[in-house]
Amino acid sequence: MSYDTQLPHSPAPVALRNGLGTAALILGIIGTLSGLIPLFFWLAGILGLIALILGLVGRGRVKRGEANNKGVALTGAILGLAALILSVVGAVITFTAVSDAVDEIDKTLKDAAPKTPGGQAAKGKALAADDTSVYDDDLKVTVSAPKPFTPGEFAIGHTKGSKAYQVTVTIENGGKRAFDSTLATASARAGKSGTKAETITDDKVGGGFTGSVLPGKKATAVYAFDAPADAKDLTVEVSPGFDYDAVQWDLKIG
Repeated sequence: MSYDTQLPHSPAPVALRNGLGTAALILGIIGTLSGLIPLFFWLAGILGLIALILGLVGRGRVKRGEANNKGVALTGAILGLAALILSVVGAVITFTAVSDAVDEIDKTLKDAAPKTPGGQAAKGKALAADDTSVYDDDLKVTVSAPKPFTPGEFAIGHTKGSKAYQVTVTIENGGKRAFDSTLATASARAGKSGTKAETITDDKVGGGFTGSVLPGKKATAVYAFDAPADAKDLTVEVSPGFDYDAVQWDLKIG
């Protein structure tokens, strides 16, 4: 007589799946180290995101008994989160630095570029008597109110029957370099029709500017113009030089 004896079988051991937790730890470490260098913010962001996902999935396996590296998976997830935070900080630092560098380059290029002095003429605005036109290099030009002028016996530019008026043009150098005033010119038109007002030259007026104007100094020149007897206004235009915009002053003479 035989008996079959059946012994209870032990359950087969479950293979632990610790790979995700380990990978999360490795990627988290690399991502965190990358995040310490602002320029590698992009790498820290990618590795940190992957490490965080793998660490959370690894912890899920630990809870289900499929893995036993809870501490490794948790550490990997934490390092992944730290890498993400560092990536954001690195991105802000990098973009701020790039923006500052671009601004500095733009400023350097603007400073290095030759400047064409501008004035209120660029805005199409005529000035009134005693108003001052200020240019980009701090050169200042002022034209006084007109005064009746009596030309000398041998004056050039005066026509009998016309009236003569004089104005004083002042150039003030507010810049840092000497200004060559010899190229400054002044001309005028009179009346509604804008008839050219001839420049009068005699022993008193018409000499114009001469020499240089040092920084902080002024120079003046008196000009006289011949206008029709019935003219009510005189438009004086002054150009400090070839590199400057001409500016106009509308002056009342009637």
